[in-house]
Amino acid sequence: MTKAKIPDIDSHTPFRVENDTTAGYWHHRPENTLPPPDMMGAYMRNRPVPGNQVEGRKAWIIGSGIAGLAAAFYMIRDGGMAGQDITILDAMDIAGGSLDGAGNPDDGYIIRGGREMNWNYDNLWDMLQDVQALELPEGYSVLDEYRLVNDNDPNFSKARLMHKRGQIRDFSTLGLSRSQQWELIRLLLKRKEELDDITIEQYFSAGFLETNFWYLWRSMFAFENWQSLLEMKLYMHRFLDALDGLKDMSALVFPKYNQYDSFVRPLVEHLKQKGVTVRFGTRAYDLDMTVDGESRTVTAIRARIDGRDQVIDVGPDDVVFALTGSMTEGTAYGDMETAPVLERGRHEPGEASDWALWKNLARKSPVFGKPEKFYGDTEKSMWESVTLTCKPSPFVEKLKELSVNDPYSGKTVTGGIITFTDSSWVLSVTCNRQPHFPGQPDDVLVVWVYALLMDKEGNYVRKTMPACTGREIIAELCYHLGIEDQLEAVVANTKARLALMPYITAMFMPRAAGDRPHVVPAGCTNLALLGQFVETSNDIIFTMDSSVRTARVGVYTLLGLRKQVPDISPVQYDIRTLLKAARALNNDEPFPGERLLHRLLDKTYFAHILPPLPEQESSSMRERVESELSGLLGAGEQAAGRVLGWLEKMRENFTTRGKDG
Repeated sequence: MTKAKIPDIDSHTPFRVENDTTAGYWHHRPENTLPPPDMMGAYMRNRPVPGNQVEGRKAWIIGSGIAGLAAAFYMIRDGGMAGQDITILDAMDIAGGSLDGAGNPDDGYIIRGGREMNWNYDNLWDMLQDVQALELPEGYSVLDEYRLVNDNDPNFSKARLMHKRGQIRDFSTLGLSRSQQWELIRLLLKRKEELDDITIEQYFSAGFLETNFWYLWRSMFAFENWQSLLEMKLYMHRFLDALDGLKDMSALVFPKYNQYDSFVRPLVEHLKQKGVTVRFGTRAYDLDMTVDGESRTVTAIRARIDGRDQVIDVGPDDVVFALTGSMTEGTAYGDMETAPVLERGRHEPGEASDWALWKNLARKSPVFGKPEKFYGDTEKSMWESVTLTCKPSPFVEKLKELSVNDPYSGKTVTGGIITFTDSSWVLSVTCNRQPHFPGQPDDVLVVWVYALLMDKEGNYVRKTMPACTGREIIAELCYHLGIEDQLEAVVANTKARLALMPYITAMFMPRAAGDRPHVVPAGCTNLALLGQFVETSNDIIFTMDSSVRTARVGVYTLLGLRKQVPDISPVQYDIRTLLKAARALNNDEPFPGERLLHRLLDKTYFAHILPPLPEQESSSMRERVESELSGLLGAGEQAAGRVLGWLEKMRENFTTRGKDG
């Protein structure tokens, strides 16, 4: 049989791999056959015709975190490269980067973090729908498994905020005053370019930073008051559709196990089957480049392997993907009797760190950004997490009271973090579905604890959290749960493993345009930068989805693939999202003008887009609408009546059959 010839493609035709919805108005026109920049769905699943052919080329990937693994995945699936031609280099002895999870019931388990997600992690789901699930029959993907778990076990919290030593704080609304609501709305309306190097506390009022909204937001996403306002704004747009589920976390979905077993293990297994090589114990710290005018081409990777400096040659047609920065570099560990001790300076991570590669690149050209903006002050980017391995105790009994389901049921437990709003550390605790690790004993629970403020003394243990042993942190937690009188019984059946991470929110540090490099920096012919410290059009950082996005952009660009990476989900522009977000911000009360919309649309096709009005209201609809009009227009009763009359006529026209003539 004669093989069909792939049609020729005009490679000179402009094609944007990384889409930007905000770049300008999109509309249909003859010369534009591409979909909107933020279109999601099956149309974006096209297999691209190879651009720069991959035969004879090799790929070098520095870092085996989710971004590096995703780069290998897309090189194979969309780029057509053979797995045998892809090598991943990593300084550690296990894949996954910050997506870790390890331990056993005897020594205690440890997870430095967890993963809460929503439905719109489109890059992550795009990848995981093609990765075999480890515990399902052949043909079922990690995405299939994820849906199976979450569709049959809805997530929500019944004790999201607590205070006063074990009492649930009222979190039924976001607790925003009208002026505080406007602070958020004005932020949404601001242009990104206006927010360089501005902090959250510089913009918001002091009262705003004590609201339910801020405790819910800062603890869920790990924002500090002194961090980037721009990044918070981007988060608002990214998760606007989830705003009405912020209170009880019903907008979130969680994996079956910890982040390593849920995502890293199946992805690594997939890549191994494809022939990808992973070299551990290899710390890449610099890249040799040739410079020709504005063009830069990587020719070698400088690495430290088994204590010796070595040079890995990069061929003229090869491509290099490099992780910039690290969230978990320099982690200090502790246990029940030992507090963690940092080995990193406050302002300088040192040359033997995962920051060295980015630092050395930045010395070569401004196109590689300013890493010091992010690693330069660990006191502002640091927080600590604690993993508790628990057998039955008064703590477990208290946990049962606060959980949606019995912790041993295999279903949703706390439904996300429980945050103590009167904790001087801003302490939070969560118990996800159990078992949290494959093979975890039936009588063991794995619980995660973290706090945001590292410079404040505890309310019970008069020390800062980094100065505390595991036993002391358990004491502080028991105090806020109101069970400190049963501390000894808790300690006897609990193991704690501590992780103090100096750069865990370094990516949230205040920044300006140019501080982060682009995925493919200007002039780079064979280099793409990955991870949480690179610039994307509108995406956020501190998510697996954003890491995968950087990998897709890098692969498609360097290989010349005519395939789009869609911008973030378009739900931020959906009128339904805007309406329900406005209701949520207004503490679940009808927002100004909402009743007018109900009066106008209640008998039309579009009635269903409006949030239901409160069932019990003392006045009639007409009276409420007139009052609303008077408030909006400030025009008095007579004028409001005239506008209402006009609205009634419009409403009648919507629902009355028109006549010719």
